[in-house]
Amino acid sequence: MAPATVYSMDLNAKRSQGILPRLRTLMRKAGLEDIVAKDDLTAIKLHFGELGNTAFVRPLFVRPVVEAIKKAGGKPFLTDASTLYVGERGNAVDHLNTAVYNGFGYSSIGAPLIIADGLNGREEIEVPVESAHFKTAFIGAALMHAHALVSVAHFKLHEMAGFGGALKNVGMGGGSRRGKMAQHSTVSPVVAVEKCIGCGMCLPQCIHGALSLVERNAAEKAKAPNPKITRLARIDKKKCVGCAMCLHACKQGALDVDWAGDIPAFLERMIDYAAAALYGKKEKSLFINFLTQISPACDCHSYADAPIVGDIGILASTDPVALDKASVDLMNRQPVLPTSCLAKKADTADKIRAVYAHIPWEHQFAYAEKIGLGTTEYTLTAI
Repeated sequence: MAPATVYSMDLNAKRSQGILPRLRTLMRKAGLEDIVAKDDLTAIKLHFGELGNTAFVRPLFVRPVVEAIKKAGGKPFLTDASTLYVGERGNAVDHLNTAVYNGFGYSSIGAPLIIADGLNGREEIEVPVESAHFKTAFIGAALMHAHALVSVAHFKLHEMAGFGGALKNVGMGGGSRRGKMAQHSTVSPVVAVEKCIGCGMCLPQCIHGALSLVERNAAEKAKAPNPKITRLARIDKKKCVGCAMCLHACKQGALDVDWAGDIPAFLERMIDYAAAALYGKKEKSLFINFLTQISPACDCHSYADAPIVGDIGILASTDPVALDKASVDLMNRQPVLPTSCLAKKADTADKIRAVYAHIPWEHQFAYAEKIGLGTTEYTLTAI
């Protein structure tokens, strides 16, 4: 595969040319006008930021993306899918309220907001996948129904993937709740014995009858929140389909994803989902990474720690693999900020491993190339 072109811009500005006009130039050079045709329903795949987070891509930078798509004749909408974890983006109502609170209202952006997998995370399209992990993938319906896709991702580090950029934005972010569950675990959630109070609030949420309340055994009683609690939620793994609806029903946080998994396999599943999210429109997609406020953890947290390096710029490409590889390379060349969590780390040549030593983050690139999603060979062209 020939090297991909990754276009880049720094954040220098002057009175005659500010950052926003240069962003428009970046998108034009990267081929936005070739991707979006007249009347194309165009999904702008974003992370709206968890409530309280301050590192996500600012709405000010999203409006030029909306305007560029409209200029090309497309019909843009902002979208993301529901979260798997319990937070402020677990259903469409909370998600939209959070997005508006964080500045993504129609009046400031000029495009409607549509939660890709619907009101409660169940509006999904089953997409065929040729993979050792899946035969099908579950992608948010609105994302699949769109004619074109523009990924706008905040590049940062991530607790499981090592980093989050274009691949994670469309792969993990594009999956419905059931799709996210399939990527994270072996389908079934787990019950935290020490948190479950046996209230049964989770049972009505499971339409597959996989949840029940059982009497605790001696060991489970010893771990109960208090001695009066004698019952415990239990999951029948033969019936569980991994839809994850029960996670949002538990107010105690006793139901969670089985995070203790094989990280390389997780990375492969995430890449499979990235390929699935691009099903039918791989040639109709553009990817933009913002290498700004590069935080040491995901924007899904209700806070953002100090950035580990200084702001680098904005990158764009039609190849998400090349784009993410260029983003990692540029970050790793930067000096560590003395105010960051890496300030006292001796080994900072690999910024990702300096924070998450256990994550073989490079594996996602090797796997993405293996399945033909893109290439790690790139030429960096500054505008």
